[in-house]
Amino acid sequence: MNKIIYLDAAASSLKPSSVIDAEADFLRHGYANSGRGVCARAAAVDNMVFEARARTARFIGAAPHQVVFTSGTTDGMNRVCAMLRDIKNPVVAVSDLDHHSARLPWMARIAQGGGKIVVMELDKNYDIDISKVPRADVMVITAMSNVLGVAQNVGAIVRAARAKNPNVITVVDAAQYVVHNPVEVAEWDCDFMCFSAHKIGADTGLGVMYIKNPDMFMPDKFGGGMVDHVFADGTFTTLGAPEKFEAGTLPLTQIAGMVPAIDELEKSRPDLNLIKYLYDELSRTARVRVITRRDASLLTFVVNGMNALDFGILMGARGVCLRVGKMCATWIHDALGVAGTIRISVGAWNTMDEVREVAEMIKDMVK
Repeated sequence: MNKIIYLDAAASSLKPSSVIDAEADFLRHGYANSGRGVCARAAAVDNMVFEARARTARFIGAAPHQVVFTSGTTDGMNRVCAMLRDIKNPVVAVSDLDHHSARLPWMARIAQGGGKIVVMELDKNYDIDISKVPRADVMVITAMSNVLGVAQNVGAIVRAARAKNPNVITVVDAAQYVVHNPVEVAEWDCDFMCFSAHKIGADTGLGVMYIKNPDMFMPDKFGGGMVDHVFADGTFTTLGAPEKFEAGTLPLTQIAGMVPAIDELEKSRPDLNLIKYLYDELSRTARVRVITRRDASLLTFVVNGMNALDFGILMGARGVCLRVGKMCATWIHDALGVAGTIRISVGAWNTMDEVREVAEMIKDMVK
């Protein structure tokens, strides 16, 4: 097999051996359904889920009952929109930093049932302008753009939103942020926060939805595992959080890999000196226009006179995995005035020798 240099961590992280081993061991030796049985193996699965939830809660500074397992950030952001169905004709503040999954659920809902989208202003550095945060019923905050890779001051944005409307519901997309920065949801004081497990080295099909006050909200999904009692008159009651938000069978194999993934990430986050090196090399390369800052968590650029997709295909033929296009983030590309970009992102597995090799490849390709 040809050598592969994987520089697409922002899309999905490669999996540490400890995650693969934990999932394989669960499948081979420990598999059973959770919350469905009374045998020793089923009890062990319940305990595994409990431990994974507790570890995830510590990872983000939450309590276990505030942590709901989802299938990913997209699932979580869509579910938050559904859970806030009682807010009629909402004014929803968004920003051009948003991933499609952060804004599109609200656009679809407002198109069908009324309301208004308000786009928050960005400052000259393309950060959310905290001094101009609008009044809103719901505020969607992208904690880090997957194109620009710069952490937003989420706590300050939440405080500014609450100054305009004390009852505003704040929803944070932390899919990129959580990889590079510790998360403390209590300090942010947000109402919801979502991220995907596969971004941090766990498996696909698993995500986390943090809910500050889960008792305030009704479930958006119904089925097994969340019902307390069904009455003859057709009514029913639910269990408490988090179970009431987790109808159906959980992604147990993926959950089995969550604890080692968090442990590995906290032990070894991506080395952003690799990004700084690439920034220094490519920012002085003819035809290359670097869009991101030197202190960003990833590198985004365009090549003058070359389509981003063509560039990606040529690099792929050389064994380099990177991301090209609009990154499911149309609005920031429109704001930047570019049709598409090229993104390099690193994980803990990447080395300086790899990025040096890639830098020389790019220089050779664009000269």
